[in-house]
Amino acid sequence: MSAPSGAAWELANMTYVEVEAALARPEPKIALLPTGSTEAHGPHLPLATDSIISVEMARRAADQLAARGMLAVRMPPLHYAVTDWAADFAGSAGITPATARATLLELATRYATLGFDATVLINAHLEPDNIATLRGVTRDYADSGAPGKLLFPDKTRRRFAARLTEEFQSGSCHAGQYETSLVLAVDPSLVRVAVAQRLPKHHVALHEHIARGAASFAECGLDQAYCGDPAEASAAEGHATYDALASIVVDTVLEALEHRSA
Repeated sequence: MSAPSGAAWELANMTYVEVEAALARPEPKIALLPTGSTEAHGPHLPLATDSIISVEMARRAADQLAARGMLAVRMPPLHYAVTDWAADFAGSAGITPATARATLLELATRYATLGFDATVLINAHLEPDNIATLRGVTRDYADSGAPGKLLFPDKTRRRFAARLTEEFQSGSCHAGQYETSLVLAVDPSLVRVAVAQRLPKHHVALHEHIARGAASFAECGLDQAYCGDPAEASAAEGHATYDALASIVVDTVLEALEHRSA
């Protein structure tokens, strides 16, 4: 039986026979692991917002990697991460940094053992301790001597953030125009549009609060678990941003594998 091709490379929908066939192919093989969260994203976006964004990032990055002669397989997403900032809001739930680190290290090791050249952590959850955990995991993996590579395209790094929207770069972007646009581009029915359009612009410089020691949305004045300007969101902005996000993933992979397109 032949393996699927193109956009059909999604591990959860493949049989083990198809996975075996994929891993026997000669091109570089990349495991794309979407990491999200389950946390409040304003009164207008679902708790799974970060996962929704990460899954779409992985889908578009897989297409771009395929165009460069690589085989990118999308792994089932992780819907839980280090999530403490939204603990005051109903439904938010997370795991400890130790649990997140152990889970990611075990999965990356398993994917490498199967035959993937690299595992890429596709992340949309920007909580400081989560970003620190993902950065630490990649260092731990590199130091462990395990096979393959574990990569984290960190869009909070300045060189990557510069490709994204003005709101993202301002840091006032939790469930604002940036994230609302990304969800609209995937499925408008997931956004409570009437609610979003009534929300006033709420600028909060989260990085300044973090520098002062804040550790929750409540401490930063996000009384409805959002900042930014969700009323200005559009699917068009979301599609353009996904193109930029996918290119960040692709560039990270190309740099790590020193792979050049033909």
